[in-house]
Amino acid sequence: MNKLVIFLALVSVVLTAPLEEPSSPIPILKQSADGPNADGSYSWSYETANGIQAQENGVLRGNGEESGPAVSGSYSFVGEDGQNYLVEYTADENGYVARGAHLPVAPAIPEAILKALEYNAAHPEEDDIDSPKKKN
Repeated sequence: MNKLVIFLALVSVVLTAPLEEPSSPIPILKQSADGPNADGSYSWSYETANGIQAQENGVLRGNGEESGPAVSGSYSFVGEDGQNYLVEYTADENGYVARGAHLPVAPAIPEAILKALEYNAAHPEEDDIDSPKKKN
């Protein structure tokens, strides 16, 4: 019974806590958009009063079943530390790739793994799991 009373007291404290005041909307200073066009291309950009800027361009690549979007763009913002952060990105058949001075970079592939990948590429017949195994 005591646990129930304590629990209900905690719930009432949480429910009566003051809520954070909603911030006022941030004005958009510049905004543009073009498309989607007949060829599938488009572009847009905007800038807000708090220093956020973004832009993106896209096109369709390929034909029929093999077609897909290719997108490039960037966005920037001022971080809580006062520093301006810029991210540039592409998204296409190779996936999403973001670049920025503040983003971590993957380590280089170790030499032993590079050699193994080269060997596998040079010997695709050894990758065929459906072929009968050679017996010695």
